[in-house]
Amino acid sequence: MSVQSSAQITPREEEILATLKEIKAASGSHSPSLFALSDRIPDLQVRIDACFLSNPYATDLFIDRLTSELVETGAMRKVLEAYPSPNNHVASLLSPTLGVDPAQIFVCNGAIEAIQAAMHRFAGTRVGVILPTFSPYYEYLRPDQQVFYYKLSRENDFALDVDHFREWVLANELDTVCLINPNNPNGGYVPTKLMRGLLESLAHLELVVLDESFIDFAWEDAERHRTSLTADAAAQENVMLVKSMSKDFGVAGLRAGYAIMSADRVQSLVGNGFLWNISGLTEYFFRLFTDPEFQADYSWARLRYLAEAEPFFGALGAIGGLRAYPSKANFVLVELEDTVPIELVAPLLLVRHGVYVRDCRDKIGLEDGQYIRVASRKGVENDEIVAAFESIVSACRTDG
Repeated sequence: MSVQSSAQITPREEEILATLKEIKAASGSHSPSLFALSDRIPDLQVRIDACFLSNPYATDLFIDRLTSELVETGAMRKVLEAYPSPNNHVASLLSPTLGVDPAQIFVCNGAIEAIQAAMHRFAGTRVGVILPTFSPYYEYLRPDQQVFYYKLSRENDFALDVDHFREWVLANELDTVCLINPNNPNGGYVPTKLMRGLLESLAHLELVVLDESFIDFAWEDAERHRTSLTADAAAQENVMLVKSMSKDFGVAGLRAGYAIMSADRVQSLVGNGFLWNISGLTEYFFRLFTDPEFQADYSWARLRYLAEAEPFFGALGAIGGLRAYPSKANFVLVELEDTVPIELVAPLLLVRHGVYVRDCRDKIGLEDGQYIRVASRKGVENDEIVAAFESIVSACRTDG
């Protein structure tokens, strides 16, 4: 039985697809940056970035404030020319907004800096990681550490069974656990009450990392209120809560994040190499983050974004040949049916429609399936993404 795709690949598309494979290979387990793509393939037009995860409405807010407060006033020169404040001073600025003792706030150059520091300095030797996940949680382990994988089930929509996971942690005598809520790359969410209970039951471990980088996109009530376990992390000695600002505030280029942990652990980082670790522009963002007016504007941007993401996820799931998994993040994991070759879908979305998405075949736990992660954008862009998927999936279907 022969299988033939109806997609007709032009010679130029063949060249671009081959170059895309080279760029991806050079990027490891992460997606190539937009700059890397444009440098290697200048005629490739990325119109909609549905690969990297951010709220574009929040990015608009930041740019407006940056323009009016720094660019138009000339204050940008001071931000660029002067050294930024040390870590503990920026933490003191964040303290009232986060409601946490400044001694328990570690400001980081992207959440990934806190993750790497924690895995190297505070984690034990038996580390539990839930699959699929953000790859640094297993890539950044020390040579003496052993990783144990808890694989989520496709048949259960990649949802975490908290009770079963707790039993698995105990049975394997783990001393370190990494949790992402909502999880990346599938968007699965553990409600606040269940996650709080899980943290309490793991209080005997050396380290529990709770990554809430996508928590602003989750909600448990009709008003879409966000619920963070920041206070719980501050109260439990072995918990480190990690928060990236890239996703909710749309400022990945600033490399801004923070972590909540015990004061002793914060001091061990700040006192050993992390005192001066952020840029002046990142400090400007953190100061903006503490501004009540900016927070109010952001709340509006967050709700607008969520209102547009929900129907977008539903529209993707309604496309023939696609299955969309439940998500409480700003992205959705879609699975292609067997008649749609995944090796063509993501690159042709980019080459033919300028839509950049995340092929998840390089993620442990998803490597044997046909999964693509798609980020929500603004409403009009989401409509274009849906239309692009409909076109490419139809063109790439195979006949057996």
